[in-house]
Amino acid sequence: MAALLDGDQHELDPLERQVVAFFVDGVRVLGLPRSIGEIYGLLFVSQTPLSLDDLVLRLRISKGSASQGLRMLKSLGAVREAEGGAERRTYYEPAIELKRLAGGFIREQIRPHLESGKAKISLLAETARDVDDPERRKFLGDRVDRLETWMRSGGRVLPVLQKLLGQ
Repeated sequence: MAALLDGDQHELDPLERQVVAFFVDGVRVLGLPRSIGEIYGLLFVSQTPLSLDDLVLRLRISKGSASQGLRMLKSLGAVREAEGGAERRTYYEPAIELKRLAGGFIREQIRPHLESGKAKISLLAETARDVDDPERRKFLGDRVDRLETWMRSGGRVLPVLQKLLGQ
C-alpha cells in the first residue's frame, strides 16, 4: 500500500520514457498533438492493455486530453479496445501493423485535406483572375496551376499507396 501512496509505482521507467519520447517526436512531424504520441507510445510499450485512468495517471495528462487522444487514435485505427481487468472500464491496446497505421492516417488526415484543398484552390484561381496587374495575374495563375497539378498527383498517388498498404 505504501508504494501506491508514494506514487513511484506510477512513474514511467526509463525505457517507457524513451518509447514515449520516440512517438512524441513522430507525431510532431505529422503535426499531431503531443498527447497522441504519449498515449500511443505508452500503449505500445505496455505489456497489458491500459484504461483511460491508467493513461491519465501514468502520463500525467488531463482526462480530457487522454479522452480526445484516444478518440483520435481510434479514428486512425491506431488503438483498439481490449480485454482488461475485472473492473468495469474500457481498456486499450495499440494496433502495431504499419499498414493499418499508415492507412488510417491517409484516410483520416491526408484525404480530407486533399478534398478541402480542391475548393480552396478554386477560390484562389478566382481571386488570381481578378488581380489588376497582368504580370502578377499571370504569376499567380501559374502558381495556382502548380497547386492543381500537385493536387491531381496526390489524388493519383493516394489510391496506389492505400492499395499497397492493403487498405
